[in-house]
Amino acid sequence: MKKINRLAEVFIEKDVYNRDIAKLLRKSESTISRWTNNHRQPSVEDLYKIAEFLRVDIREFLYPSEWAKSRKK
Repeated sequence: MKKINRLAEVFIEKDVYNRDIAKLLRKSESTISRWTNNHRQPSVEDLYKIAEFLRVDIREFLYPSEWAKSRKK
């Protein structure tokens, strides 16, 4: 499965912190950190909840980040 890392970028764009998402989803900040650092991937259900909270299309999280693109070069 291709890894994504758009969560961190969208969080920055929306001025949201890992702790905000952790509180929303009732998960630890370390779990959210693992998602944003590409060590783990969130479930589709969690992505949906985050998208609703941030008022973004869930597809925003599914595009490869510029960071990921630059690592392939």
